[in-house]
Amino acid sequence: MSRLGDLIKQERLRRGLRPKEIARICGVSEKFLLEIEAGTRIPRDDQAQRILKAMGSEAPAQSGFTLDDIAATVDLQSALPRVKEPKKEKEKESGKGVAGSIWLDALSDVLQHVPVYNAVMHEVGSRLLPVRDGKVEGAPKDKVFYFMAPDNAMRGFRVHRGDLVLVVPSKTAEEGAMMLLDTPQGKELRLIKLLPRYQVMLQRYDSAFESEIVNMSDLHITGRCVRLEAEL
Repeated sequence: MSRLGDLIKQERLRRGLRPKEIARICGVSEKFLLEIEAGTRIPRDDQAQRILKAMGSEAPAQSGFTLDDIAATVDLQSALPRVKEPKKEKEKESGKGVAGSIWLDALSDVLQHVPVYNAVMHEVGSRLLPVRDGKVEGAPKDKVFYFMAPDNAMRGFRVHRGDLVLVVPSKTAEEGAMMLLDTPQGKELRLIKLLPRYQVMLQRYDSAFESEIVNMSDLHITGRCVRLEAEL
């Protein structure tokens, strides 16, 4: 049984309502409602709203949900594709607007829409990530973002053009970390090696290993890369 389905059933029982009563009011079959409660069926947004309204309840509280509970109740992959499509096209493909689901709204403290930026920091998409204690990967949930690698400058370090790296805010160079830098050429990914005399070696690896030594004072860091997502 999914957590949301369990909560719906508990609320129905608490109010002394029979599945047949709720199903009749909602315009669905009793079997359909029982499958939702059992977590074996995912309701459409309008169906979920009718069920909640029939029980005189609002969207379930989000504080107790786990990712497994959410995955058992909401199709997160269809809710947020890797790169945003125009709204009309997305709704045409799916047959409904899933992104506005009341389940996702109810779980806003558990899941966060994280933007995807390209090399000039234009938003080109978004991803859905778990929130724990108000943070994503230990950083404030509204400060993290994905950066889409614009080229193969880091493919020797397993980051290819079009791959997504999750960036958390940081202004300090860290030994051995891949960091997103603000340069005259735009945003660039580089591997960091700390050197004596307040200097830093910036490493890249396309067809061959290359490095550049700069003064720490000339380094402008946007954030630290903590996760890589790549297409197979």
